[in-house]
Amino acid sequence: MPEGHTIHRLAEDHIARFGGRGVRVSSPQGKFSGSAALLDGQVLDTADAHGKHLFLGFPAAGGWVHIHLGLFGKLGFGTTPAPPPTETVRLRLVNGEHYADLRGPTTCALITEPEKQAVHDRLGPDPLRADPRHPRHHDGEKAWRRISRSRTTIAALLMDQKVIAGVGNVYRAEVLFRHGIDPYRPGKDISEAEWTAIWADLVVLMREGVRNNRIDTVRPEHTPEAMGRPPRVDDHGGEVYVYRRAHLPCLVCGGEIRTAGLAARNLFWCPGCQRA
Repeated sequence: MPEGHTIHRLAEDHIARFGGRGVRVSSPQGKFSGSAALLDGQVLDTADAHGKHLFLGFPAAGGWVHIHLGLFGKLGFGTTPAPPPTETVRLRLVNGEHYADLRGPTTCALITEPEKQAVHDRLGPDPLRADPRHPRHHDGEKAWRRISRSRTTIAALLMDQKVIAGVGNVYRAEVLFRHGIDPYRPGKDISEAEWTAIWADLVVLMREGVRNNRIDTVRPEHTPEAMGRPPRVDDHGGEVYVYRRAHLPCLVCGGEIRTAGLAARNLFWCPGCQRA
């Protein structure tokens, strides 16, 4: 499932390609046909993202296209002329220069402003919606209040979209490693200073993810160039410390990276650097 930086990047990409102009909207698959007909020819005015939810705003039509890619959804762009769509395309946007195809989303629905607000209300704070001048600010404190009262592991809390939105398996594993925190430590045992550092780090790392369209979490002294090691080869891209590095040596202490299941996802950590 894409992490929050990907969704925020998709919001930016939609505005760059389609913003401020009328767009042809269709649903070759047919499941979004009624809503597509209402939007066809309307101006895509804005795009918004919160956690793993994408919203495309069509104010003249009085609504937002709410998209959640889920585990299998794909959203891709191309330049015109667009090829004939396949029957798997739920939503296609086209203008004179670009097209975008959405396939296999968990959610693709035309919603009202109050319905959009209801989605925001049920989500936790998103590090990518934080004020970069005050990264802790209100949002970080809101998440801290829930974490500091919880007996649930910090690893599970970081993946709970009601607690903090947009963090997925990669950022979860990497930020805990970067701060030397055992993923099984209960939320109530995380100090406020530790959480402040985690939140600020997520703000920086995820903004870099949007900018570079990939996840990089290693510090300068641990890059392939600095360490004289081959770069990581993985379909997620980016240089990381522990994610998908099970049984390999830790880049910092040399110990073996471990993996285990937690909350239906694979957890990765270094017992030497993240002591209980």
